[in-house]
Amino acid sequence: MSSVNDIRSTFLNYFKDNGHEIVASSPLVPRNDPTLMFNNAGMVQFKNVFTGIEKRPYQRATTAQKCVRAGGKHNDLDNVGYTARHLTFFEMLGNFSFGDYFKERAIELAWNLITKEFGLSKDKLLVTVYHDDDEAAGHWKKIAGFNDDRIIRIATSDNFWAMGDTGPCGPCSEIFIDRGEHIWGGPPGTPEEDGDRFLEFWNLVFMQYEQVTKEERVALPRPSIDTGMGLERMASILQGVESVFESDLFRNLIDAASSALGHGPNAQNVASYRVIADHLRSSAFLIADGVLPSNEGRGYVLRRIMRRAMRHAQLLGASEPLMHRLVWALVREMGQAYPDLVRAEKLIEETLRLEETRFRKTLVRGLSLLDEKSAGLKKGDMFDGDTAFTLYDTYGFPLDLTQDALKSRGISVDQAAFSDAMERQREKAKASWKGSGETAAEGFWFGVRERLGSTEFLGYETEDVEAKILGLFRGHDEVDRLNVGEGGVVVVNQTPFYAESGGQVGDHGTIRQNSDSANISARVLDTQKMGDGLFLHAVKVENHGLRVGDVVRLDVDHERRSDIRRHHSATHILHEALRQVLGDHIAQRGSLVAPDRLRFDFVHPKPITPEELARVEDIANDVVLENDEVTTRIMAVDDAREAGARALFGEKYGDEVRVVSMGKSARAHGQNALGWSVELCGGTHVRRTGDIGLISVTSESAVASGVRRIEALTGRYARKHANDTMALAKTAALELRTSVEDVPARIAALVEERKKLERDLSDARKKLAMGGGPNVSGSHRTEDDYRDVSGVKLMAKSVSGIEMKDLKSLADAGKKQLGSGVVAIINVADDGKAGVVVGVTPDLTSRFSAIDLVKVASEALGGKGGGGRPDMAQAGGPDGAKANAALSAIEQAMAGA
Repeated sequence: MSSVNDIRSTFLNYFKDNGHEIVASSPLVPRNDPTLMFNNAGMVQFKNVFTGIEKRPYQRATTAQKCVRAGGKHNDLDNVGYTARHLTFFEMLGNFSFGDYFKERAIELAWNLITKEFGLSKDKLLVTVYHDDDEAAGHWKKIAGFNDDRIIRIATSDNFWAMGDTGPCGPCSEIFIDRGEHIWGGPPGTPEEDGDRFLEFWNLVFMQYEQVTKEERVALPRPSIDTGMGLERMASILQGVESVFESDLFRNLIDAASSALGHGPNAQNVASYRVIADHLRSSAFLIADGVLPSNEGRGYVLRRIMRRAMRHAQLLGASEPLMHRLVWALVREMGQAYPDLVRAEKLIEETLRLEETRFRKTLVRGLSLLDEKSAGLKKGDMFDGDTAFTLYDTYGFPLDLTQDALKSRGISVDQAAFSDAMERQREKAKASWKGSGETAAEGFWFGVRERLGSTEFLGYETEDVEAKILGLFRGHDEVDRLNVGEGGVVVVNQTPFYAESGGQVGDHGTIRQNSDSANISARVLDTQKMGDGLFLHAVKVENHGLRVGDVVRLDVDHERRSDIRRHHSATHILHEALRQVLGDHIAQRGSLVAPDRLRFDFVHPKPITPEELARVEDIANDVVLENDEVTTRIMAVDDAREAGARALFGEKYGDEVRVVSMGKSARAHGQNALGWSVELCGGTHVRRTGDIGLISVTSESAVASGVRRIEALTGRYARKHANDTMALAKTAALELRTSVEDVPARIAALVEERKKLERDLSDARKKLAMGGGPNVSGSHRTEDDYRDVSGVKLMAKSVSGIEMKDLKSLADAGKKQLGSGVVAIINVADDGKAGVVVGVTPDLTSRFSAIDLVKVASEALGGKGGGGRPDMAQAGGPDGAKANAALSAIEQAMAGA
């Protein structure tokens, strides 16, 4: 028996041996087709190659593409579990030729694979071709030896593939296997074709035309090949089972569910086991590709899938959340082929556990209401749409879950009434929001969001996507077009650009026209988020102009985003390092995460010492050098906080939060089962701590009372800072004629030497000042000279070059010289301003107050008084040229006293 993994590898290696490049599966969220909700075929990632927009270094490719059909145009959700072949998640095996080989070689490769490698019997096979494709029919006759009765011509679109209303298109050839008369059904083209006897497992698409208009179709210059084989269907064929759910992969998943539940499937409940196995795959792969459960868009489809499986787990008697306990089995089966599944295993488990825990809390009450309101209904009746909305809005029942619960009784749901109730709820929410005190600008964008829908953020997993322009704005004016040279705001349906939030700045990047990816249409200068999930891309248009409805490519500035990631992850690490060094009281009070720096504010009552800061930096860089994986989980906010996750001050959190963990948890301080640093965070981060490169703390300062701030650099900015600092050190060493290592000691010696010289100079200046200078009459005196004023000695001097702090010591020295008397000294500074000191010996303070005398001098200098004690006072004035007049004023005041 060939296992699913064997079949996948056999297919890929067969085409590799035949000159094809094995190309990894693209994500389930299409990055090059904004019209698709999920990737639903192998050719999606090659769409631009087929249209000629994109060139690849190969002309032949082969893939195992993960696909989901559970929303939008392709939706098999309701059929899963009740048919032998429908799945929400499946793998599409394919081979592709981009203008290389065509029909004959494609048919030959397919025939050899299925009959020689896979060993299918020719007698059980038949094919279809488009009704007028004689060329394909001829090749099947030649290569497979089929007669006309084994080549069925189909005239409908089932055998003619088109990318859209315009674009590449061409006829198909589908390969079927007859599974035997014991299974009901007829060959394609017959009334019984929907039965399971004849199973289509491979479709060969011959892209040979371009649909120019609805009426005009022309031949492509380089016809191409696109094929798709359902891996699960081929597994059921090769393993000889009648249902894809009986193949080895699904049996193993169902066995895991049986073990967890304590009982296995039977005829009555097998559909529930199949739903759980299929929906487990869909949910896990969607979460791994960045989709998280929500109430709209892709997240809502995921929630529907998850809750449908959880409902079936409840029907099987699961008393505790089940889905997250099965992830290990899925990773064991498919992790080798899809490593992203292994990487995201914890995230998948946490997301499933959280969703099922929340859902189970309301499931019993919701089902009770459903039973109560439907008790009087019989087969063919319609369930009330308002009640269905109550189940959705209050109990978290997606509409299709209510439909699924009533399906077995033959009761439908009034979907029109459900939609009306939904619209009334939107209007009520809008009216309530208008009274919430938000700004007028927010009110405008809230209305835009209601009309255009929210923007789906894909930036956790990718930095480039294709998107459709939903709206263009100049200020608050909505326009149809932004022309070259104009600035404005672009709103799209999905984006990789992170909008400013939680301290992290918004992304920059480019918008390119899908039809001309070589030229930049617009520069994205900032990204903001308004109106509850509406991303606003502030742009400057450079080429072509932008129009509403355009499909464009959005590219984040990778280098800038990488720098931001480094600084954001470093902020988390520094936060925890500060707690280790300074204590558990450290609490964040704001942050800035920019491409060129980080800033982190936190509660701490005093300055951080250089030694403490060095320890913080050392611990942080030890975590960087560990190169540990940075992991993200989705948790209930209360569970996250209980687990020790730290929150950003002032940030608003919903019921579910992203928890970012990094660093090994085995450190001595603050051990946490989730990791060393664990924080609630919606920002973007590095994959591993080693990606940060280096953390360099550049400053520590006060922001407010009890709040400190550190600033730091990472990566190339930290390296440049270190290099610049070393260059300064080398220059200093060269100037000082010493080694870099001895620079601190040499500088300390020079500083001490300078201090000594300054002291000596100050002493010399004071001696010089006291030893000479003009007196009030303009003649020079010796240091013992003084003037007698009313029987009192007055020493009056005007000096310069003396520090203001030294004037009092000069006055004290003068008082000592006089023994009894008054000393008045005025210093004229380089800027022309003057300072004056008056000293009075103790025996004279009853006759003269230094305070009164200094005020007189200050007024003469153009000042407004001074202050001090009766024996010593100091003042100043702006006009130093009047120093002598000020001294004369003091003498006159003494004479009149």
